[in-house]
Amino acid sequence: MSLEKIQAVIQSSIAVKEAIYQSEIILKQINELAELCLQSLKADGKVIFAGNGGSFADSQHLAAEFISRLQFDRAPLASVALGTNSSSTTAIGNDYGYDQIFVRELMAIARPGDVFIPISTSGNSKNIISTIETAKSMKLPVVALTGESGGILKGLVDCICVPSNRTERIQESHIMIGHIICGLVEDKFFLK
Repeated sequence: MSLEKIQAVIQSSIAVKEAIYQSEIILKQINELAELCLQSLKADGKVIFAGNGGSFADSQHLAAEFISRLQFDRAPLASVALGTNSSSTTAIGNDYGYDQIFVRELMAIARPGDVFIPISTSGNSKNIISTIETAKSMKLPVVALTGESGGILKGLVDCICVPSNRTERIQESHIMIGHIICGLVEDKFFLK
């Protein structure tokens, strides 16, 4: 691989983040989601994430930032990534179907006042759609992280749509957005 190719990849990542930086709509959405998470946590709620593949890894990563720490030592903040119990996931997938793997876990652990943040680069993941429908029936606030089109999710819930159709650029930005949200929540929860 040439140095020029490496630079082109980095520049592509910077361009997506620059587009987010310039978007007043996306910046407001990030701030509003952080406020929603903060209010939930202050009321003893939790932040619940779900995703598939790389978005599943992002869900675990972001839940860990809330539970452990991001910027400074502090008490844990309640958060969970659905699907991390492989025994439950495989049992649910086997007994009820793959589109139910997050649904049943959400039904078991979610309570009024929790916030659900599904992550889907395409916005078309069937198991995420099923889980959003369940979250809405449970009256949970839902804000999805998606790619540029928002996919089917855009018609179902509020979406923070990363302005890219490249999976790797979208995922990089989802982590950045998640870090911003966690950092804002930390500051307001602990430092006021």
